[in-house]
This record gives sequence, structure tokens and C-alpha cells, in this order.
Amino acid sequence: MHQKSLFIKEGTHQLHVRRIFESSGGTPILMLHGTIENGKIFYTESGKGLACYLAAQGFDVFVADFRGKGQSTPSINEDPKHGQHEMIVHDVPAFIDLVKAQTGKAMHVICHSWGGVIFNSALARMPNYLPDVKSIVCFGTKRSVHRKSFHKFWKVDLFWNRLAPAIAKRKGFINMVKLKFGADNETYDFLRQSIDWVKPKPWIDPEDGFDYANAAKNITWPETWHMTGINDDLLGHIDDVIAHVEETNPKAEVSLLSKQNGNLLDYDHINMLTAKQCVEDHFPKVSDWLVKRS
Repeated sequence: MHQKSLFIKEGTHQLHVRRIFESSGGTPILMLHGTIENGKIFYTESGKGLACYLAAQGFDVFVADFRGKGQSTPSINEDPKHGQHEMIVHDVPAFIDLVKAQTGKAMHVICHSWGGVIFNSALARMPNYLPDVKSIVCFGTKRSVHRKSFHKFWKVDLFWNRLAPAIAKRKGFINMVKLKFGADNETYDFLRQSIDWVKPKPWIDPEDGFDYANAAKNITWPETWHMTGINDDLLGHIDDVIAHVEETNPKAEVSLLSKQNGNLLDYDHINMLTAKQCVEDHFPKVSDWLVKRS
């Protein structure tokens, strides 16, 4: 299996993309990570993860690191003056353009968590990219957290919506790695902008007022499959996933990964991509689903 790093110059940033493939000519897949993480949620250097699994099935996989994340430079610690607006308006188009330039083909897009919100926002905002997208698969993607619970109060209402931006405002970013809250850091601007959407508020860009909800209703979405784990009780709860499905593509397929539904584990937000059982469980189903739409 081949792995190589590609870089895209985007203003003062170098966006990193890891290309993983067995042989050239396969249908391309673009993968987008979520919040407080980077592209490594999809792959390891030793060949594990969904990206490597799909590459072994013949796909040509491109795993992106959003600006400041993973191997993209400068790191958030060095330059925190950006947020989700730049990810939507600049990063996603740059990633799509790279895959097109490298392969000359339309691609499938696979997202984890907030990466799905970023991608869906970009597609609603820039429908000229619709012909480049064969299908969308989202793992644990929700926009707003509607349900109420102790975990929601502590992790979302108190930490994410209040403490995190207060900490980040001092240096322009919050060191989530040092705090052991995630695999990568986040900027103050990202926190400020994302909080507007995590709260059950309108899907409108806080920077320029673009109405994503209205735009989403006026495009024909690619075939889409959303899945989440039954033990994902906060970051991708099934009710919140369905709420995002309703505001994007109500025709999308939705699956709940659980033993009751025939899966090997009751999955959560992270291990539905990292557990060793995935390669015998839902990864083959994802591959088959993509093959039928290639």
C-alpha cells in the first residue's frame, strides 16, 4: 500500500493531504475529519483505519488535514487567526480541486463528526462543486445539540460554549491536546463561530450572514448515508444526526450502529472508526455502498 503526503498552498497556509492507494486508477475518496482531531482519525502509518481499508479495496483515498491541523502548516499554535468560515470557503474547495487535479474524476466524500457539517455547508454554499461529488458518507455528523443531559450541560453548555472560548481568547487558541480533550487544538475564531451552530440556532454563517439552511433546500444532494453509534450519547446522538439530515438531505439513509441492529459492538463517536471489529463489521458495507455508486 502506498502513502504519500501532498500539500496545497492556500494563502499563508500549506494544507496537508495524505494520499493512500494500492494502485492508480481507483475511484477517489476525499475524507474530512472533525473537531479537536485531524486526518489520523481515518488512518495510521501502519495501514489501519477506514482510509487504508478502502484503499485496499481499490479506492484512491485522499485524507485531508484542515488548516492548522495535523501536518498542515502553520500549526494552530503558530497562527490561530482563522475559523470554520475559512474551512468552508477555502479549505474544502482546495481539497476538492486537488483530488480533481490528481485523478480527473468525481469523488466520494467521507466525513467524521463536524467535518460533515463543514462539507455540507461548503456544498450548499458552492453548488458548482455538486458534479464533483458522487456520494457522501457521514459518521456521527450533527450540527446542533438539541437533547438535554448532564453530559450535555458539562461538556457542551459549560465547557465548549463558555470555558473553552474564555481560555482560547487569551492566546487565540485552546490547547486541547495538553488538556487531553482531543488529538488537535482549536482556534478562538472556530469556537466562536461553531458555538453559534452547536446551539439550536439558525444555520447562518456568523461571519457574512450566508443562509445555509435556505441554500441547502435549493440543491439536489448527492446520495448520502449517515451513521452513528448507539453509545454516542452527545457528539453524534441519533436524534441530533437526524435533525441535521432533515435540514440537508431528508432522503439520506440513516443507520444506528449497535448490537441490536446486528453490529459486533455498541459503537461510540470514536470507536466506530477505530475499533478492530470495524473491518469485519460496517467497513465492508461502506465499501460495497460506495462501489455501487462509483
